[in-house]
Order: sequence, then structure tokens, then C-alpha cells
Amino acid sequence: MPKHFEQAPGLHEAPVPETEGYVFNQTMMRIKDPERSLDFYTRVMGMRLVRKLDFPEMKFTLYFLAYLDDRQANMVPNDDGHRTTFIFGREAMLELTHNWGTENEEDFSYHNGNDEPQGFGHIGFAVPDVYNACERLENLGVVFVKKPDEGKMKGLAFIKDPDGYWIEILQPNMLEKQRREAEEA
Repeated sequence: MPKHFEQAPGLHEAPVPETEGYVFNQTMMRIKDPERSLDFYTRVMGMRLVRKLDFPEMKFTLYFLAYLDDRQANMVPNDDGHRTTFIFGREAMLELTHNWGTENEEDFSYHNGNDEPQGFGHIGFAVPDVYNACERLENLGVVFVKKPDEGKMKGLAFIKDPDGYWIEILQPNMLEKQRREAEEA
């Protein structure tokens, strides 16, 4: 069985046994104001704060958020040490890093990666229905970069978080759905 599901230049085809057990664990983004960002990611995006780690000697705090249903949440250890091990062993955590004091600096902001010079692009959230999700987000006053029926790529949206980072809102089956509709037309 081939290692990859698609072909592209630069792919390494041989197994890499030394990486067995590796997990893509987290994406970290720096935030200016934890109150605004935590409200956005927990209320607007529906994530759960799983662990908060303060580092007073270095003056920063880490917030680890994830999507957990109630069954998964019941499996999260209550003990701080065990919960720390848990967060560093699971997939797809969002790590928000707050360097203390930035919330008090009026003109302070982080580069969102999409302004020049471009670099980081976005994070993505899969939703069951992109149109329903975007209607809710619009009603909550979320800033849109692109709504689902704007631009060349239909059926997906981009919004901004409180720090201006872009978030793609996508429906997993949208491309397949659009392909079927085009074939039927």
C-alpha cells in the first residue's frame, strides 16, 4: 500500500518508523486580550477551555482549547498534572498565548499573516452546514472576510477572530455536493 493518497513533488515514500506515535497536537496563536479571545472561541465558536497554564516568571499564559462532546469531556482528567499530559497527547488543540500587558496597549496588534508580507494563512473549522453556521455568526456580529456565496469558491467562508486571524468555515462534504450538482445540471 502506498504511503500517500496523492502524488506531489517532494514526497518521501519510505516508512519513517522513528515517527510512529507522533500526533499533530496544536496550533498556537498569540492573542492581545484573553477575555475577548476566550469569549470568541468559547461562546461564538463553541470550544472548551481544557487547560490554562500560567508562567509568571516569563509573564505569559497559555490557553488550550478543543472541541469535546460531553462523553469526551468526561474523560478529561481532573488532576492538573494529568490534564496537562492529556492536552499534550491529543490531536487538534488550539493554543492561545497571551503575553501579559498587551491588552493594555491601545495600538498593539499581532500580524494576522494575510496582510503583507503574507505568511500564516488561517485555521479551519468544519461545520455541519456552512450556511446555517454563517447566518449565526453574522447574527453574532462576527466580521467576515468572505461569505459562502462570495468570490470564486462557493460554499465556504472566512471570518476574523478578535486579533484579526482568519478562520475558514467549511462544510466537509461541500466540494463533493457541488460536483454532484454540476453533473446533474
